[in-house]
Amino acid sequence: MSDVHSKETRSHNMSQIKGKNTKPEMLVRRFLFSKGFRYRLHSKGLPGKPDLVFPKHKTVIFIHGCFWHAHTNCRYSVIPKTRTDWWREKIIGNVNRDIEKSILLNQMGWRVLTIWECELKSSRKEETLNNLLKELITNERV
Repeated sequence: MSDVHSKETRSHNMSQIKGKNTKPEMLVRRFLFSKGFRYRLHSKGLPGKPDLVFPKHKTVIFIHGCFWHAHTNCRYSVIPKTRTDWWREKIIGNVNRDIEKSILLNQMGWRVLTIWECELKSSRKEETLNNLLKELITNERV
């Protein structure tokens, strides 16, 4: 099955997809900042350039899109019906990189937390953010 969009339209659509400062990421950043947490963003010195880095807590947070990172059993994690093989390979590559980077970070002594885009939808947002806050407070490493 071929793409339903022209090459130019598809190129434009894909160019609009952000890798940094996404809405879910900004939501988490604003929440944690309002609770007094300070962090670094997209640290190039760490594997996978985590979205948020808390050096004081030796913790990193990745905020993953359910589609791009194949969130298991999630309604937003669906392989497109066009170019299925290409998309499957692309997403599996993302998942494998995520695993590899998490292992490297753990070996370096970092705690890795992952928040999924669907966990920040209105029905689950408050619970997710409060659980994240508890996780950061109860596991502080000074």
